[in-house]
Parts: sequence; C-alpha cells; structure tokens
Amino acid sequence: MACFFRRKIAEKLGRALQQSEDVFIPALTAVPVLKKQLTDFRLLIGTLRASGILPSSNSHFIFQLKQDNVVEHISAARGIINFKVNRNSPNIAKKFHAGHLRSTIIGNFIANLKQSLGNDVIRMNYLGDWGMQFGLLGAGFGQFGSPEKLKQNPLQHLFEVYVRVNKEAENNEDMKQAARDFFRQLEQHESHVVSLWQQFRDITVKEYQDIYERLGVHFDVYSGESFHQDQAQEVVQQLQSRGLLKTSEKGTGVVDLSPNRDMTNVCTVLRSDGTTLYITRDIAAAINRKEKYSFDEMIYVTDKSQENHFSQLFQILLAMGHSWADGCRHVSFGLVQGMKTRAGEVVFLEDVLDEARARMLNNMSQSNTTKELENPEDTAEKVGISALIIQDFKGPLQSDYKFNWDRMLQAQGDTGVFLQYTHARLCRSEISSIDTYDEVLYQSAQDLQPKHLVNFLLKLCHLIASAHRELPVKGSPEAVAQARLRLFSGACSVLANGMRILGITPVNKM
Repeated sequence: MACFFRRKIAEKLGRALQQSEDVFIPALTAVPVLKKQLTDFRLLIGTLRASGILPSSNSHFIFQLKQDNVVEHISAARGIINFKVNRNSPNIAKKFHAGHLRSTIIGNFIANLKQSLGNDVIRMNYLGDWGMQFGLLGAGFGQFGSPEKLKQNPLQHLFEVYVRVNKEAENNEDMKQAARDFFRQLEQHESHVVSLWQQFRDITVKEYQDIYERLGVHFDVYSGESFHQDQAQEVVQQLQSRGLLKTSEKGTGVVDLSPNRDMTNVCTVLRSDGTTLYITRDIAAAINRKEKYSFDEMIYVTDKSQENHFSQLFQILLAMGHSWADGCRHVSFGLVQGMKTRAGEVVFLEDVLDEARARMLNNMSQSNTTKELENPEDTAEKVGISALIIQDFKGPLQSDYKFNWDRMLQAQGDTGVFLQYTHARLCRSEISSIDTYDEVLYQSAQDLQPKHLVNFLLKLCHLIASAHRELPVKGSPEAVAQARLRLFSGACSVLANGMRILGITPVNKM
C-alpha cells in the first residue's frame, strides 16, 4: 500500500502512460525531508524503460503531467522526473482548500445559467469519500486521534491525524498493515468501522456546507465514490459480457479504446488484484445518475488535468451501448497561481475569504464615497467574494491566471468591486429590463464560459457611469427625468440578475 502522495503521483503517471497506477508505485523514490526541499519524490525514466513500461522512443508523456492541489511542482532533468507535493492538502477529511474555489464557483455559474434559461437543474457534489486513504485515516485515528479534539475542531483534527499517519506509514510496515486491515473491514461493511467512516464523512460535509453558504452556493445532492463501490463490480461484469474487458500483460483489466483495436490506447478499469479504480466507479456513477434522474445533459466540472479521464469515461459509456453519453460534457479549468495572504501561503479557502473581507473592509473605511452601512462586515464579505469571482471569470476558464489582491479589489476598472458599486448606485431607481441581455445568456449557454456575461456586465457598468454624467435626472423636466429613471432602473435589474447568475450577491449600499 502506498502513501497518499505516492499514489496520487502514480495516478498521474498511469493516466499519461495508459497503465495501472500500481506499476509506478515501486519506481517512485521518496527524497529525505530537508528544510529547503525542492522535491519530495523522484522517478528514474530509465527504470520505466528497463521494465518495459515506457518505450524507448516515448518521452513526451512528461508534458502530460500537470500540477494540481496535491502535486504542486513537476520538473525533469537528466532522465529524472521530480515531484514536489503540497503536504497541507490530503484528499479526504481535509479543510476546503483554496484550489477548490474554481470548481465551486464555475459549477455554481453553470447551474445558475441553466436554471435561468428554464432548465430543471440538479446540483451534485461528488466527494472522494472512498479508497485506501480511509484505511490510513482510520488506522491513524486509532493511534493519534483524540475524541476531545474531534469535538472541539473536527476537521482540523482529522487533517492533523491524516498528515501524521501519512508520515508514519512511510517507514512503518505495521502502520501500513493496520491501514490495509481498516480498509478491508470497511469494504466488508463491519459496523464499527463503517460508523467511524460515516462520522468522518459527516464532519467533512458539514464544514464544506459552511463554506458553501459563505459563497452563496448550495447542492441538492452530496454523492461520492462510496455510493458506487458495489455497482462498480457490476460494471466490470457488463464490460466482460460485452467483450470489452481485456487482460493486459501485467494482469490488469483494461478497455481497448484505440481506433484499430491494437491496444495502443487502453484504459485500466481493474487492478491486478481485482479491485476497481476511480474510473470504474465513475462509470457506475454515470449509469446510476441516468437511471435515477433521466437527465438530458450531465456536466462535470474539474481541472484540466482530468481531460483524458473524462474522454475515456465517455468513450467507454458509448462502447457499452449508452448513447446518452453524448449528452455528457466535461468543463475544465486552469490553475490559480500565487494565491497568498499577508501571513504567507494560503492553504484553506476560508483563509482566502477572510482575507478578502478584511482587505475590502479596510478599503471601504478609507474611502470618502462609502456610505454609512448597517452591517459593514457583511457588505465587505459580499463585495470581496464578488471580486474573487470576477477576477476568476474574466478570461477563458482553461487558462491559468495569477492571483492579484490589489488589482482584484480596485474600485475602478473591470472588477467585482466596480460591479457592486454600480449596482448600489442604481438601487435608488426602480426596476425594468435591457434587451441584449438575453443574447448574452444564450451565448454563455453555448460554451458555458462566464466571460461573456462578465464582459457584458462590465461594459454595462461603464455605459451607466457615462450616462450618469451625460443624462442627469435632477434638474431635468419631469418627463425626461422619468424616462432616465426607467433607463437606470432597467440597468439595475439586469445588473443584479447577471450578478446572481455569476454567483454574486448584489449589495444595495456601498
């Protein structure tokens, strides 16, 4: 059994080289921990070639290895691939990492957009709530856990236990075996183990819900891998009965996705020991959702490192005879770079939200134009989140972008603060509508990119600013004043509706 980080790296390699992740685990070498460490794991390319895993002509796979919230840096030199991991970001029982911000707000935007266009939308959060990492957490809690600390700060304590047990398991065979035993008991549904697993899962979901509430996000369903563990074995049987399941030279179960059926492009769905993989459970989950919800379209929102995974998922579903897989879609996104607070590197999303609120509150207190507010902290929270969302949504979702606090929180320019300021100013008017708004929604619905709506709303704000200067209401004849009020109130309505679709809560005073 591999530690969490070693297995995550092995998964990346497995996807890039169309192999089971298990073949890479022995080839990964842990680097001794140093104070100024630039790498945590190394992989010798020569080892892969000597074992026949990597053809001598193939070294381009390195470019397919992308960083994410767990593996934060990948580099290659002289036949060695170096991996630097983020040891503050385990996969389960974790606090909400800042890297989750994009998937959350993008998914919320798509759901809001579809709903505004008259679709019946089911918002689902799919959790990584199954796997050997639970074996580690369960075994670790038995040795390092404290029921009192679990009551005081539940998720933080589980996080600390998980980091500690991962470190212990690196060189302790007894701990590794304890983790195997715990997960085996979990898979066999032994009551005391399932009860502890359920407690861990409930703690995680509860904290996530608190963060989602701050972001103005809600989910109709909290699902996860655990819901589909038994169904995954049924998928294996279906693949076998259709003649789609092949056995590789290494004994793993694979589906041949190559056009000529020459095994040049395969997807591993079964380990050599007969256990299923993440994609096997994803196949089962998709089939289950179709049976349960009879959807017309299912949209997955994850980072772009998983593009190949979803391409294979949809291909396998179609090969199994599920024509509805043509209605499945993966919306991918790039990484956020350089997200820091004044205290240094940010790990948790709540730190980012707190920092945005604090910075915005400070900016508001120093502004001469800020009105007296009943609840300045609440306004600062909403405006700060607006700033986060607009900075994220201004460009194509697949692009990486550099996080910049100062630029993001400017009151002038194309920012979320500017949107909120314009809306607050317009709130003194009554309500109507603007025609081209529907066209922008239609355009956004075609490619599910929020930038179209963001750019429309920002242009609207600039036009409103010009109109305020050129079309004064005060001092104009009554008929002219009323017409201008209708113009401004219509803009206010459109601006508010557009902001809500983006997941932004409009404020009425600033």
